Amino acid sequence: MPSSKNPAIEDYLKTVYSHTEWQPDPITPKVLADKLGVAPSSVTEMVKKMAAQGLVAHVPYGPLRLTDEGRERALAVVRRHRLIETWLVREMGYAWDEVHDEAEVLEHALSDRLLETIDVRLGRPSRDPHGDAIPAADGSLVVEPFVRLDEAPAGHRGRVLRIRDRDPEMLRSLAASGVAPGVEIEVERADATGPHLRVSPDPTRTAKGGDAARGGSPAASAPSTAIVLTAETAAEIWVTG
Repeated sequence: MPSSKNPAIEDYLKTVYSHTEWQPDPITPKVLADKLGVAPSSVTEMVKKMAAQGLVAHVPYGPLRLTDEGRERALAVVRRHRLIETWLVREMGYAWDEVHDEAEVLEHALSDRLLETIDVRLGRPSRDPHGDAIPAADGSLVVEPFVRLDEAPAGHRGRVLRIRDRDPEMLRSLAASGVAPGVEIEVERADATGPHLRVSPDPTRTAKGGDAARGGSPAASAPSTAIVLTAETAAEIWVTG
């Protein structure tokens, strides 16, 4: 999985890929500019360069699409980012709400050799601390059927797959409520204000929110709890379909 070795291009590729990973709408240059925090003219120039390199397909004023080569390179960046996040949580004592910005920096500097060493040391994890799939070295990744929690009907039961990592405060609040990737939830009621959930504890996590594998006591015997989420928070969570 070769990378572009160009931090700017890597950021663009990762952003284009991530936009459609959990929803079907293609990304437009305007949305891309908003996500990256750059001027539309900067996006226009970079898209031209990426198209010339065969990384994206684009028609004027239309959405962007990664080519096969562009997707391969995007997955290489995503792999590095998510492995770094996992490494920081498991080995370096970071909390899951602290790792995104650190990974943004380190993903451009990590050598392929060090990345492979980290992957082996971690036991080749398939998901990062937020539940996002970590692509394998060959670019493959496991994708399960999913539904966004704010769109799940009453009575829906599933396992939390992924929580968007852009809001550290929200991550801390969810962790305090026992909501994290791997926990089982049931939507008891769904309305415009947000879902009412029954949350079952994840037996692989400790009562303090850590990994049982890191020496804590499993929380399997803890009772399920009832919580209410806002619609805004529920829109940041994906569960099994």
